[in-house]
Amino acid sequence: RSTNKLLGTMPTKYGDIAKAPKDILSEDYTDKVTLKAKKNAGPVAVTLETARGSGGALSSKVGTKFAYAGLSFDKVQLTADGGQVLETSLVPCEGVKLSFKGNKGADLGIDYTKGNLYATGVLDVKDMSKVSTSACLGLASGFTVGGDATYALSGKTGFSAYNVGASYSQGKLFASVTSASKLSSVNVGCVYKVNADLSLASSTSHSSEKACTVNAIGAAYKAPIGDVKAKIGSDGILSACLIKEVAPKVTVTASGAVSTSDLSSFKYGLGIVI
Repeated sequence: RSTNKLLGTMPTKYGDIAKAPKDILSEDYTDKVTLKAKKNAGPVAVTLETARGSGGALSSKVGTKFAYAGLSFDKVQLTADGGQVLETSLVPCEGVKLSFKGNKGADLGIDYTKGNLYATGVLDVKDMSKVSTSACLGLASGFTVGGDATYALSGKTGFSAYNVGASYSQGKLFASVTSASKLSSVNVGCVYKVNADLSLASSTSHSSEKACTVNAIGAAYKAPIGDVKAKIGSDGILSACLIKEVAPKVTVTASGAVSTSDLSSFKYGLGIVI
């Protein structure tokens, strides 16, 4: 997996409009110990996920995915606490994808793509409490613009959330600007691709209360030993991780984090996917 991939003007979900800096500054860092095993059994894919809790106890989830008669069962999962997860999808025609996600709640969704447009809609069909929508359009100039909104159907009805955003990708530079909390603040993410192996990233927030907050600064480097990522947050925590394919289809992710003001606070994480 490349950690230096930048988003272009292809159809992009609004939720992924700032994906490039988030991949470097948020993904793969963990303080958990996990094992994920995948195995194909004919047309059915089976996945077993095991995690070690803070007390040392192990908890597991077993799941599968398959397709039948045009309907995709993207996730059928049983969790250690007795929970059940069901995610299905159906493509009735080109550019349209219908989906259902059931866990503690139940959501019915639709994704629509045409050209550089990606639009979504989600309805809470369990409590009928809200409906959410988003749209994102990629422009030939390297810009991507979009927005999302949530409308409450119960209790205090009306728009409970709405935001807009844009991103720009050109050559070695990627930048995104997204609003938060009903346009009351702005998040800015940047990625600069120094070369084929090294990318630098930053994330800042801006509001009327505080002109600038540096959330994190980090980098991703494709080293001979694997993909290395590191960041330092505004809380003074320094984090780093190494993603290495140690054998065909076997990936190990080792992660560590420590407060720069208290070295005894070091925490580590280890994830194995086979």
